[in-house]
Amino acid sequence: MTGRNGGADLRPIDPSPVVILVRPQLAENIGAVARAMGNGGLFHLRLVAPRDGWPQQRAYITGSGAHRILDQATVHETVEAATADLHRVFATCPRPRHIIKPVHTARGGAAEIAEAETRGLRTGVLFGPERTGLDNDDIACADALIRYDLNPDFMSLNLAQAVMVFGYEWWLARTNQQPPCELQVNETRIATKGELDNFMHHLVRAADECGFLRNEQKRPGMVRNLRHFFTRGEVTKQELMTLHGIISELSKRRHGA
Repeated sequence: MTGRNGGADLRPIDPSPVVILVRPQLAENIGAVARAMGNGGLFHLRLVAPRDGWPQQRAYITGSGAHRILDQATVHETVEAATADLHRVFATCPRPRHIIKPVHTARGGAAEIAEAETRGLRTGVLFGPERTGLDNDDIACADALIRYDLNPDFMSLNLAQAVMVFGYEWWLARTNQQPPCELQVNETRIATKGELDNFMHHLVRAADECGFLRNEQKRPGMVRNLRHFFTRGEVTKQELMTLHGIISELSKRRHGA
């Protein structure tokens, strides 16, 4: 791509949240997102299953000099893969959709992310496809939602605008470096999303084996609800190890081991 040899000298400002575009459709929109990210001091871009593949020259044209951000963008097959190394994940969502999760304004979400970053936690924000937004399975991978406080009669932002609003609020929030509250974890640490995903596979497999998820029609929603339960807070690695052990022991006893 010719864009790799030009553009502004943008560099990461760390710690900073990862912008994760889920199933983006148009290369021009990805480029516009990178331009918005540069304005907000954001640098890390991940693409989940971009419709037209990656890289795309048209993204560099609309990126208006944000070539370094596009050069460093990574591609992932699933939301789980894109968030596996993160500790806190937020999802932008215009409607809560009957999901039990904390819902922040853009300002509140940015402040929450900036606070988490002062504790060394890696964070990310999910932005959905241009036409449909994030679906319920995408949102199930997030700890909390971010909903922009705009005109309720006309909430129509394009992808780059949504990223720009968040980037502006994060840029302001990052100047407040004193966390109001700190989670004491002693000798363990906050679990990554990859570790939580591994536990969820273990839990769902055990639930399938014992027949708890035998209703095929209700199974997807029940699995999402289990994931929501564990993503509403900061679960530690030690807590997940304990839960793994409980499930393993229950499975052994059920099989007469």
